[in-house]
Amino acid sequence: MKFAVIGGDMRQAKLAELLATDGHSVSTFAIDKIRLEGSVVQKTLIREAVDDAACVVMPLPVTSREGMLNAPLSGGLYTTREVLSALRPEQVLCAGRIDEATRELAGSMGITLIDYLEREELAVANAVAAAEGAIQLIMEETPITVCHSNCLVIGFGRIGKILSHRLRGLGAHVTATARSWADLAWIKAYGYEAEETYNIDASLSRYDVVINTVPARVLGESRLMKLRRGCLCLDLASKPGGLDFTAASKLGVKAVWALSLPGEVAPVTSGAIIRDTIYNILNEKGIAL
Repeated sequence: MKFAVIGGDMRQAKLAELLATDGHSVSTFAIDKIRLEGSVVQKTLIREAVDDAACVVMPLPVTSREGMLNAPLSGGLYTTREVLSALRPEQVLCAGRIDEATRELAGSMGITLIDYLEREELAVANAVAAAEGAIQLIMEETPITVCHSNCLVIGFGRIGKILSHRLRGLGAHVTATARSWADLAWIKAYGYEAEETYNIDASLSRYDVVINTVPARVLGESRLMKLRRGCLCLDLASKPGGLDFTAASKLGVKAVWALSLPGEVAPVTSGAIIRDTIYNILNEKGIAL
């Protein structure tokens, strides 16, 4: 079948190549800073890219800022309105982390957007890549080994679970936080130290590494002041993030906002994860590949 891959980072670039390797006809738009391998056709006009495409795949996240297509691999700037205006309602349109404004705009045009990031199979596989990327950053940004380091993982969602498991496997002393009593019970059952997410002030000075996965302001100035000297803070949360980077800079806290880690550290695997999820969506719709 024919696919169109519109915008995005290396994940979408590799997705296009993988779809072509599978024998599909693939066109791209707003991926022009790199040369794609195989039979992928890189178009310079959006309508040419999406013409006759049964499935159109947009980036993760779909926008870089309000109203603008997320397209770091393009030399141009494009609005989501430009892209959506070129589509037809009968095309299957998939995108990741769809903001409300984009969803409403698509709805006003009679276009249904499917958020592939909301699929559990993608979210879990994506969390693996994010956790591995976080560990890579910890190794690069600290002068100590992960083994025997004291690590705090804030939030016990998909990434928090997998990251805690991987850190423990490398010999770290892991404390994980959660808000719900059920998650706190699971943290203890896995053998990690447990803390309530909003009751961590007393223990913050113990850690060599603090990793936040909660997309809410958890680490403000008052908490950052409690960190030990040399502590590394990683924020893995999507925008608006969970760490006050202005305060961190003022206090001399080493802080890294690691957005879109799967695309940075494992674009081929991440592209394959998106491809497999798109295939699942199409199969559920009864569309033969």
